[in-house]
Amino acid sequence: MPYRFNHMELTFPRGGLDDATRRDIAAFYGEMFGWSGIDVVLFEQRNFLLAGDDGAQHFILLAEADKYMQAPGYDHLGVLCDTRDEVDELLERAKRWRDKDERVKITEFAEDLVQGPVTVHAFYVRYLLPIQFDVQCIDHAPGSEPEKHWQYV
Repeated sequence: MPYRFNHMELTFPRGGLDDATRRDIAAFYGEMFGWSGIDVVLFEQRNFLLAGDDGAQHFILLAEADKYMQAPGYDHLGVLCDTRDEVDELLERAKRWRDKDERVKITEFAEDLVQGPVTVHAFYVRYLLPIQFDVQCIDHAPGSEPEKHWQYV
């Protein structure tokens, strides 16, 4: 049986998830990806949960910890779009945010990544979280489409 991604926990230094940071995270990721942020109490502390509109079937839990995550390299989570136009629209949204908030970090790629019959059109974006997001679409040459794929109905 194939299994699906459910959640990831990202940790911050103690005091790193104050109310202002939570508001900024919710505003940015809400506009970028349609995610909502809510406070949740787990493990005897107040955490922050970012979730899509699927009833929290897929979410990112943000928590404070003594040992916290640091990802200064190319570590990332992928956000899959259906089309190149969607990727380009999200890039424009990220740029508009960067124009008003220098904490938005964007990595653009001069060319698409082509691996045989597969083409990936993407950019990276990071904002306040200890990891960046690889926003991408994957195009398959005719006849090379995967046999199976996840689909919401």
